Amino acid sequence: MKKNLKILLLSDTYSEHTEKWALGLVAHGIKVGLFSFNKSAYKWHENNSNIELLFEPDHIISGTGLKEKISYFKYLPILKSKFKAFKPDILHAHYVTSYGFIGSLSGFHPFVVSAWGTDVMKFPQKNFVNKTILKFILRKADIICATSNTIKEYLLPVTNKNVSIIPFGVDTSVFCKKEVNSLFEKNSFVIGCIKALESLYNIDVLIKSFSSLKLKHKEKSLKLLIIGVGSQENNLKQLVQKLNLTEDVVFTGRIPFSEVSNYFNMIDVLANLSEYESFGVSVIEAMACEKPVVATNTGGLNEIIENENFGSLVEIGNVEQTTNEMEKYLLDETLKLKIGKAARAKVLEKYNWTDNIKQMISLYKNMIKCI
Repeated sequence: MKKNLKILLLSDTYSEHTEKWALGLVAHGIKVGLFSFNKSAYKWHENNSNIELLFEPDHIISGTGLKEKISYFKYLPILKSKFKAFKPDILHAHYVTSYGFIGSLSGFHPFVVSAWGTDVMKFPQKNFVNKTILKFILRKADIICATSNTIKEYLLPVTNKNVSIIPFGVDTSVFCKKEVNSLFEKNSFVIGCIKALESLYNIDVLIKSFSSLKLKHKEKSLKLLIIGVGSQENNLKQLVQKLNLTEDVVFTGRIPFSEVSNYFNMIDVLANLSEYESFGVSVIEAMACEKPVVATNTGGLNEIIENENFGSLVEIGNVEQTTNEMEKYLLDETLKLKIGKAARAKVLEKYNWTDNIKQMISLYKNMIKCI
């Protein structure tokens, strides 16, 4: 590959996924420029000579509707000015219907778009205008990527172009079983969840299931670890208080991505009870750490947990079933360890981050035909 290949990432610096892609590309000798509509929660991109922060506003922008998409027009002149300064070889937009929209209007090529989930699963389904915007963006893209087969299925009806599946894999040298300084006593059985605290992710169902499990096993030390921030935080804390779980539930808020693998090693089981999921990065991160996962039987999640050899699938919103599946791992240590090892083996086979980065770089190389 030619020396000092430059990729301009149109992507949210607030997102840990952007952090992963940027640092992963840099590790392979690529220079990365970052252009974000939102502000990062912490300066993960500082002190790296191969990462250049080209633009970031002084506040976090909220909202995902059409009005917010249109407001992105004001960033177009700024983006075009950064082309001249950074001189990228490729423009890569992560999240089709925001960053991809501005990228498509910029006229820059080669142009890659990566679909993350709601950008193609929800936004275009709302009305004809949204779907038209999506089709326009995809027509402008030279390469289209998706993180899972589930997302690809949503893209196929709106484009005749090939869609490359490149998962958000995990660095299995970092996400692995290891000893850490835990927040919990060694005899505690800990259920964990790392999601935005929004209604979509049914964390209230998890709290109710956890409460039910505690009532069934009063003799055991059971703890619930909830990682993330969101609009439902106060409601969820009130539910915890109502169910008399204050001493047993820990809300951490947002944590740096560099600490995520340590937190996974504090838990025994991960729970992901989403209404829908495009892929489920936290699921494969937990699996890489040899943790069984209890997840809803929905697209993206059932693509990863194909059967009971790799974890548990439950009906959306089913408190009793979720409780029973968590209980299986509580009562059977041998099963917990067996499922954990099988889960890691699957991640090593299909979701190794090094392989995923190499897939993306291979796409870049083919686009610009460099050695």
